[in-house]
Amino acid sequence: MKRAIRIGLFFAFALAALSATSNFAHAQRVDAAFGGGTLLAPSADSCSGNCQVPQSLGGGAFLGFSGDVIFWHNLGLGAEVNWRASQGSGAYAAIYGVNYRPLFYDINAVYSPKIANRAYLEVVGGIGAMSTHLYQCNSCGIAGGSTLVASSSHFDADFGGGIKFYIKHGFFVRPEARVYWINNDTNFAGSYATRVGASIGYTFK
Repeated sequence: MKRAIRIGLFFAFALAALSATSNFAHAQRVDAAFGGGTLLAPSADSCSGNCQVPQSLGGGAFLGFSGDVIFWHNLGLGAEVNWRASQGSGAYAAIYGVNYRPLFYDINAVYSPKIANRAYLEVVGGIGAMSTHLYQCNSCGIAGGSTLVASSSHFDADFGGGIKFYIKHGFFVRPEARVYWINNDTNFAGSYATRVGASIGYTFK
């Protein structure tokens, strides 16, 4: 989780730096948000071929940071990081005696036109990676009771969108969804996953 927070802060600073450069000096909007949701993915029964562990990637609560800079005709760039809030167990615990935590980080092109009073559509698509961290559970349930023992990363492509509803001033709520294609994802059943949830954020103009 600490690594996920560091990546989220890195994205936030990267977006702030972009918005400060001459090319982004006339940005229309800069958004920053924090959200939560869950992941839908093929069941463990779909594990076949190169799949190493009969474990679904889906389930559990996911948290995430996101941000974007809209700078030209409702077009811009964004970045986001999302991770499983708690360590999963399932087949990984039964077979290897470890827990797992997936983490997604992506850089996206963003299209965000106004569709109604105080509402903006948001369509995104881009590339990134899914990183799977494995933890030896020494004293589960106790703070610091698990130790990172291995990790692997796989290229991913994502596509999705949401609708930003402005509540007051620059504050918004954004229901959202993302579809991920994960290349050569041998750690879980299936190469696709869908994240659904909502974020709360603020738009700087």
